[in-house]
Amino acid sequence: QVQLVESGGGLVQAGGSLRISCAASGRTFSTYDMGWFRQAPGKERVFVAAIRWSGGSTYYADSVKGRFTISRDNAKKTVYLQMNSLKPEDTAVYYCASRSPGVEEYRYWGQGTQVTVSS
Repeated sequence: QVQLVESGGGLVQAGGSLRISCAASGRTFSTYDMGWFRQAPGKERVFVAAIRWSGGSTYYADSVKGRFTISRDNAKKTVYLQMNSLKPEDTAVYYCASRSPGVEEYRYWGQGTQVTVSS
């Protein structure tokens, strides 16, 4: 069982930066691939970024590539999403999720953290 708790969301002006975090419980965090997703009001939840269990590979949605950076600290059981050059369209609830390597579906999800970007 893995529990994920996001934090760090808030209100930021367009062009600003924000770093959100996801703290995990359990002893097997370092064996899980981690991902960030977001859901804007009235829209479906979509993929934002992912990082392999080792931290060696990262993946990004085209909409955030070059602006967002995903990273992880396995010793702290935490994954981060550094968001730069934020746009109003980045406004959403951001969720972190984990999955076992080689498994397509993300099994464990956090409760989400709200990020609002004002114009």
